[in-house]
Amino acid sequence: MAREVTHDATGPTPIDPDDHDGDIYVCSCGLSDDEPFCDGSHAVTADEEDGVTYKYENDDDEEPRHAVDSLEYDE
Repeated sequence: MAREVTHDATGPTPIDPDDHDGDIYVCSCGLSDDEPFCDGSHAVTADEEDGVTYKYENDDDEEPRHAVDSLEYDE
């Protein structure tokens, strides 16, 4: 089943488990190819405007990100 998931975060969430040396970063933007871990993909969100909803589509190489007026969900 496919789902539309909206992420507001523009960076990772750091966690520091007791049994690991150094920090681990968990993806919070939903763009990482290495989920649940951050791979730095959130860098593409740096120029997003406040109040604008963006849709990222991996099947469109020329314009994977575009602004949308709203997200519509089927019930």
